[in-house]
Amino acid sequence: MKKSIAAGILSTAAAAFAQATGQGQSAAPFFTGIQAAAVIAMAVAAFGCALGQGNAIARALEGIARQPEAAGKIQGPLLIGLGFIESLAIYVLVIALIIIFANPAVSIVTH
Repeated sequence: MKKSIAAGILSTAAAAFAQATGQGQSAAPFFTGIQAAAVIAMAVAAFGCALGQGNAIARALEGIARQPEAAGKIQGPLLIGLGFIESLAIYVLVIALIIIFANPAVSIVTH
């Protein structure tokens, strides 16, 4: 499974860099590489956050199942933890959007 995911990512990146550059399009491989990096970063962050949230919710439900009277004490920290986990995905989204739309290296590459 891991090999097929890695092969898919590498083939996508190779296809992005293998595009032919024509007259006036010298920065095209740079931008497709940046876009591929942003997509990969967002996919990894979403996958990691999904695993973290699933694990946290599973452990909280196990704790509530064992001690139903402790549900109030478990629910508050669970929601705070889920908020922190979700903020990671939001931070990666913001950084990916900055890399795609406000990249400081654009002036270096295009000149």
